[in-house]
Amino acid sequence: MPQFEKSTVHMKDPEKVEQIICGLIKGGASKLQIITDFDMTLSKFAVNGKRCPTCHNIIDNCKLVTEECRQKLLQLKNKYYPIEIDPHLTMEEKYPFMVEWYFKSHTLLVEQRLEKDKLSEVVRESDAALREGYEQFFDRLQQHSVPVFIFSAGLGDVLEEIIRQAGVYHPNVKVVSNFMDFDDNGVLKGFKGELIHVYNKHDGALRNTEYFKQLKEYHNIILMGDSLGDLSMADGVPNVENILKIGFLNDKVEERLDKYLDSYDIVLVKDETLEVPNAILQKVL
Repeated sequence: MPQFEKSTVHMKDPEKVEQIICGLIKGGASKLQIITDFDMTLSKFAVNGKRCPTCHNIIDNCKLVTEECRQKLLQLKNKYYPIEIDPHLTMEEKYPFMVEWYFKSHTLLVEQRLEKDKLSEVVRESDAALREGYEQFFDRLQQHSVPVFIFSAGLGDVLEEIIRQAGVYHPNVKVVSNFMDFDDNGVLKGFKGELIHVYNKHDGALRNTEYFKQLKEYHNIILMGDSLGDLSMADGVPNVENILKIGFLNDKVEERLDKYLDSYDIVLVKDETLEVPNAILQKVL
């Protein structure tokens, strides 16, 4: 596949990758499901060197949030993001810090009394950007009725609005994320359900076993993520036959490449496109 010749594509074991893709091709559309992260996986990490916002950043930087709150959120990010991507800490060591970060930032957002009906405008005015080739990606999966499970530690309401505005929130897409809870006047009062952060996706995957049970004939998975925590997103799937793990490595490349190559079958380094996943889907579907 010519797309694999790109300088952004790294594989530890190309033969294994070929084997898995052959298994996916044999199974075809009727056996395939997609399990993917959202922020910095389906969305871009940067455009022309400028960082793109995550779902949380879109709210943090919007006009509904006071300058004082924005500064506090930025302080939290400057404290906790380096911990999230620190190659010298284990996921278990990072876990309590992530809970702390999310809890503090969500508390700040609730204090801002955000209004539900302003979210679509906030997303429209933001610099949110999906990776190049996203239309082809979502449309092809919809045409072949391939289930897409978007599993995000971001803000579900913002995520849904981004894909809705991009015209790709098709019926085959299911989003599991941190959803806001609004009162009767449409004002943010809290968050629904259990917190999902970068390093507890294993638990979230197991909470969604009902969804995966309905898809028990779909034994083949393409999993896409940008963090080592994303590797556990398929933990709720019974009877996996073939799973291809594609990892986007966006930041701290030198320090983290070896770990990513050990964990993901294909690692895409600073690649802001979906060219490789799309090329694989073209073969499989």
